[in-house]
Amino acid sequence: MWIFLTIIVVIGILTDTYIKKQKLDLKRIEKELELEKLRIEAFDKETDKLRLELEQTKQLRLSEREGI
Repeated sequence: MWIFLTIIVVIGILTDTYIKKQKLDLKRIEKELELEKLRIEAFDKETDKLRLELEQTKQLRLSEREGI
């Protein structure tokens, strides 16, 4: 009888530990996903900024050539 009760307690502890670990893993993955979204957003903004700078440089050079 005591062995049966001990087995149930051990299984309960192991299950609880496993569930807590899974919840922590899920939170970690959610944070990583959020960080990756922010990285992509920053990359897109930087790309747009560089695209605008390139366009401005092209326009400036074009206007310089026409002025010569």
